[in-house]
Amino acid sequence: MEIKKVGICGLGQMGSGIAEVAARAGFSVTGREISNELVQKGLARINQSLSKAVEKGKLEETTKKEILGRIEGTTRITDLADCDLVIEAIVENIDEKTKLFKELDTYIQDDAIFASNTSSLSITEIGAVTKRGGKFCGLHFFNPVPVMKLVELVRTIDTSDDTLNAARAFAEKLGKAVVSCKDSPGFVVNRLLVPYLFDAIRAYEAGVASREDIDAGMKLGCGHPMGPLELNDYIGLDTMYYIGEIFFAEYKDHHYAPPPLLKQMVKAGYLGRKSGRGFYDYSRK
Repeated sequence: MEIKKVGICGLGQMGSGIAEVAARAGFSVTGREISNELVQKGLARINQSLSKAVEKGKLEETTKKEILGRIEGTTRITDLADCDLVIEAIVENIDEKTKLFKELDTYIQDDAIFASNTSSLSITEIGAVTKRGGKFCGLHFFNPVPVMKLVELVRTIDTSDDTLNAARAFAEKLGKAVVSCKDSPGFVVNRLLVPYLFDAIRAYEAGVASREDIDAGMKLGCGHPMGPLELNDYIGLDTMYYIGEIFFAEYKDHHYAPPPLLKQMVKAGYLGRKSGRGFYDYSRK
């Protein structure tokens, strides 16, 4: 099946990024949100991203208008009915995702492929609520989507070869590098990344070094563009805590368990950049 029209459920940071790169690659894109306000915020986010590319000389103004012309926003799930591929990028909550896919399964054409952008939840469990297990897979993009080259292609025990091939071809047409993996919590990147980020918190909690020195050590010693405590703040401490809870429930390994300090910070409202304060203070920036 050739993918021509793409539906995106959720136009937040991830969904709007996926919509942008899909439209840049020539696909017709319909982005769906639960309210007109969120639709407009998502479209504005895409416009802002493209405008920055124009300002930097990486994109022509005429090309920007062509890209925006390939994107439409809606609150009606029925407007996705003729999409060839529907990617879900809503809140990282299993109940919300399964509820959405049950509804999508009713309205979207039977030949369409469904994909979830989840970073931590079971693709198999989400896809099981639909009647198209063979046409269900994971397409995990990385933030910020227009910049990050990687996509994790996740196969369940039901996913067909045709679905995998079509999903891979789609991601590669976006200019992404694809790594294939089976459906297990964290897939490849987060399965390795989360314990590292948690160990950095434990090191800080134990007084091994200051937050600045921990981050400088990993940036200068390992060539990382961002230190682990900075990266925790960037991802969101509440998100990290939630992912850790999911991982620990699956693996029962203390390396995946959220450190006590992380729990305390989340409960105190220190969520990282999004709240203005995490391991660092962003309120003055």
